Amino acid sequence: MSSSTRKIIHCDADCFYASVEMRDDPSLRGIPLAVGGQPDQRGVVATCNYEARAFGVRSAMPSAQALKLCPELRIIAPTMRRYQEASQRIMAIYRDYTDLVEPLSLDEAYLDVTHSDRCDGSATLIAREIRARVAEEVGLTVSAGVAPNKFIAKIASDWRKPDGMFVVRPAEIDAFVAALPVERLFGVGKVTAEKLRALGVQSCGDLRSHSMADLAERFGVFGQRLYERCRGIDTRDVSPDRERKSISVETTYTRDLRTLADCEAALEPLLRQLSERIERARRSEPLAIAKVFVKIRFADFSRTTAEAGALSVDAAQCRELLADAVGRKRRPVRLMGVGVRLLEAQAARQLRLFDDEVDPTHSARDGR
Repeated sequence: MSSSTRKIIHCDADCFYASVEMRDDPSLRGIPLAVGGQPDQRGVVATCNYEARAFGVRSAMPSAQALKLCPELRIIAPTMRRYQEASQRIMAIYRDYTDLVEPLSLDEAYLDVTHSDRCDGSATLIAREIRARVAEEVGLTVSAGVAPNKFIAKIASDWRKPDGMFVVRPAEIDAFVAALPVERLFGVGKVTAEKLRALGVQSCGDLRSHSMADLAERFGVFGQRLYERCRGIDTRDVSPDRERKSISVETTYTRDLRTLADCEAALEPLLRQLSERIERARRSEPLAIAKVFVKIRFADFSRTTAEAGALSVDAAQCRELLADAVGRKRRPVRLMGVGVRLLEAQAARQLRLFDDEVDPTHSARDGR
């Protein structure tokens, strides 16, 4: 099927955690509100409402910095159980229109409604009806973007936030994408944007003057992605079964961990949490571990990750990786994480099948 004939909707709940809190406690409406950790515990803003954003508060910002920008900011701790419940209700509404729903997180998802017979097959009417149902049945607002592919639909959903909808039809793709700043392309951060500006590239239209060979030479494999996206090309399917690539846990510490011994002591509870998370995931899907890693953020906010091949989580190996990571800078540690990278699902299933077929009474050591 030609990508221009597909009908993709990207739905994104507006300031999701904060919206759930305001829904459940009307006294929080109309005031600057953030959900996250407390500033005296090195908390970080998970999300905030639009009243807080007017002061410059943003997600992933340290709570202490957010309070400096907005002294009246109310910061409350997240309640994941209620967010998950709201997300499940929203996703159920999406799946009432198509089986092709690809959740990206609790608050956003792609929908492929190309073959849906709801609303006479109109993606625009489906998106409008979904937004109305979420507002009525869940009490939250959802912004939506409608387009022939995932890339443009995601950008469109942000076009008229909050509580808005924007439609990009096939004939409008070229002009819509050409006017986009290159920073709107996924994967273009500050460093890449600066490199592009040095080439005289400000917009996707500017980027089109560079050939694929030129972009590949300058940006490697990402060059092909730049070449395609600046032309509005995206052939990715909406995949209901998105593959899990890693499992990890991390903690930001109220007080810096100043020695390797401090870090080793803090590693033990992280390993317990990681094992519990892996076991929960294994109840619903086959998993095969390919690597284990330890992630460190130092007091100066620099980061490093040490990883190695592994078939399981071994505490001794994790301690070795921790020592490697901490030794790279020998600075106090403010955040530490541990996790595993997973094999692709097909490889995991093959390993599971192999394990099931091995007779536990036989072994290579027996020579049988």
